[in-house]
Amino acid sequence: MPIDNIYLSQQAKDQLIKLKRSTKIQHWNVLCRWAFCLSLAEPGIPPSARIPSDSSVEMSWKVFGGQYSEIYLALLKERCRLDGLGTADEVLTAQFRLHLHRGIGYLAADRRIKSISDFSRRVSINAASK
Repeated sequence: MPIDNIYLSQQAKDQLIKLKRSTKIQHWNVLCRWAFCLSLAEPGIPPSARIPSDSSVEMSWKVFGGQYSEIYLALLKERCRLDGLGTADEVLTAQFRLHLHRGIGYLAADRRIKSISDFSRRVSINAASK
């Protein structure tokens, strides 16, 4: 398993707290899954960035992916292959981190998300437009 533990930045934690409050989704991992998939759906490679692990939020890959952890890993590997990055463990770890934080940023920046319905609409619109 190339990714054992997931550490979030303080900025991502703050953004997730806001999303938890507005959507009433109580678990970090659920919001993180949506954020990760939202970023994967974007055509561009997430810009390289140094993302600090300065929050208290940490979860294992198994907690992040749950029963679908192998599917999330397969999606990440396929995306890295399509982007021409390869699938070395360090690439997968870095790209996962970039996709996760980009997706959290996308969700947090959407001011229309004020409820679980708005959240659902947001991710559905994104899925329908692909």
